[in-house]
Amino acid sequence: MGVLRPATVEVETSLRLVAPDATALPVRASLRYDPLDPYAVHVLFHAETVGGEPVSWSFARDLLVKGLDEPAGIGDVRVWPWSTPRGEFVALALSSPDGNALFEVPRSVLVRFLRRTYVVVPRGKESDHLDVDAAVARLLSAR
Repeated sequence: MGVLRPATVEVETSLRLVAPDATALPVRASLRYDPLDPYAVHVLFHAETVGGEPVSWSFARDLLVKGLDEPAGIGDVRVWPWSTPRGEFVALALSSPDGNALFEVPRSVLVRFLRRTYVVVPRGKESDHLDVDAAVARLLSAR
């Protein structure tokens, strides 16, 4: 019998895209954690068009954890606590050559998601789940 592979953690949620005029638009998204990529979390933004491919952003799980309580990240991905009259959120700022976007993520959704990821791969045990050969193959095939 083979080794049981820990399950991927995936949570569907609605984020709010904060427009420059401070209005906010709901955006369907998924938070995903794959134990085979144990240091990263992935946010998939679902296109509203039929057949539209989701846009995926990946960044360090630790960045998301740190951003729950204090500003974290530099460059393409920044995360920080965000309090509003509507409740507690986490701001997720994404930058790319195509532009910048600021999202509000419900803090409670992120906390539940992160707790589930730590059940699958506890903090400090990520290297036990890393398939170095597969990671190197992915890097080399990306050229």
